Amino acid sequence: MSIDSYADGTDGNGINHSAGVASVPATDPIREAIRKAVIDVREQTPLAQSFTNFVTINLVANAQLAAGGTAAMSYLPDDVIATAEIAGSNYINVGTLLPFFKDALPEIAYKLHKNGKTWVLDPVAAGIGETRTAILESFRTYPPTIVRGNASEIIALDAMWGLANAEQDNPTTRPAGVEAVDEVDSAVDAAKRIARHLAKHSPIGKGAVAVSGAVDLVTDGDRTFCLPGGSAMMTKITGAGCSLGGVTATYLAVAEPLVAALAASLLYDRASEIAETQSNGPGSFQVALLDALWNVTADQVATSEINETV
Repeated sequence: MSIDSYADGTDGNGINHSAGVASVPATDPIREAIRKAVIDVREQTPLAQSFTNFVTINLVANAQLAAGGTAAMSYLPDDVIATAEIAGSNYINVGTLLPFFKDALPEIAYKLHKNGKTWVLDPVAAGIGETRTAILESFRTYPPTIVRGNASEIIALDAMWGLANAEQDNPTTRPAGVEAVDEVDSAVDAAKRIARHLAKHSPIGKGAVAVSGAVDLVTDGDRTFCLPGGSAMMTKITGAGCSLGGVTATYLAVAEPLVAALAASLLYDRASEIAETQSNGPGSFQVALLDALWNVTADQVATSEINETV
């Protein structure tokens, strides 16, 4: 969808462009980096292991395979740490929790950090429940390389980690299960703060945050990109966001965080658009999405509309 300016400074999709936005030119090196990431995944079939929720584990694994990667799923800390030694990257999703996860996930995060391993976090339903909150708060010390979530989750995580000054906190945001109640625009500052925190503590010195919405937002704390497009049908199947997190980890196995987050988000935008035209409802859409993830080309991903805030 195109970027149209509204009187309130937004584009009608929750992104405020009052500060200015410019289309990323075809000659920008970021486009070639995105293209290379898509090609490298399909040529190298990197392993990205997932500690993900029970509801969506099948779609996560299948999406990683469809994108060109290899999947491994586990919930045992020693198993995850051992597999991380041979995996290109890792993915943690806190959507469904068991009591022992409260100890297991902080231990995994610590070991991944200590061993210099990259990983993606999806802070599903951030702000709901003491166990989930304790787990997400613990990640502040040994944070992921990429955080991918909706606007409400990003705002909640920023608050949990205490990255904003008191006057910058958004007292109106609230958790809403796995769905966002905040617009992407309201999470821009939080996303930038988190990205800078990730880079500061990352064993590779870089980090990125991807915020899903009507227009996706991706930032490394310095550059911030808006990605229009995609399909509203993504909200009609369970696991679209979870599987995007898994595919982001697949790309993180071959590319730096900002490029990985951009490539995965753009791949999903293009694939979901194709899937919508080839399906008749949520059931066939999910199948068509997997097919489209397999068939979308590197050039289609790299030549997508990408806008950068300036």
